[in-house]
Amino acid sequence: MLLRGLVLLVAAVFLCGCETTTARSGRDYSETLRKIGPPKAGQARIVVVREKGFGGITDPDFPFALDGVPIRGLKTGTYVYADRPAGQHQFVAEEVGLGTTRVDFSAQSGQTIFFVARMSERKTAVIANASTGLLGYGLTLAMTAGYKNQGPLDFMQLEETAARTTIAELRLAE
Repeated sequence: MLLRGLVLLVAAVFLCGCETTTARSGRDYSETLRKIGPPKAGQARIVVVREKGFGGITDPDFPFALDGVPIRGLKTGTYVYADRPAGQHQFVAEEVGLGTTRVDFSAQSGQTIFFVARMSERKTAVIANASTGLLGYGLTLAMTAGYKNQGPLDFMQLEETAARTTIAELRLAE
């Protein structure tokens, strides 16, 4: 039993050190731009990036919706994009037990808007205290009740130059 536990621990250590982003193919942003061109007349392009970093052992995607349409596949070191009509738009991310993130923004025709999606401070606190059980979960929710964003994700708009520098190191989500 002890030997089996030791073997599992060693395997977990090796898995934690693996970088999963190199195993998947993807296109860089400049290649994607060449292929798809600019947004069509009356449309805006909305790009959401998730920076490189440790995505956890399973690297789950950040599920969210743009104007009510589910967007999937945003994993560590990737980006997604959608062309939408110019005007008002909304990101919504929901997670049971955490709440809802809502971000409203507007986009002009021909404009490309960049956002970075990150785990919210509240979700980070809940994950950090997950090992303390149900009582810790309840206390964490109570302590974070005053946070501006009660949902699971933060969407922060990026200035275009910074966004293009960040996105050059990422790949298109599959």
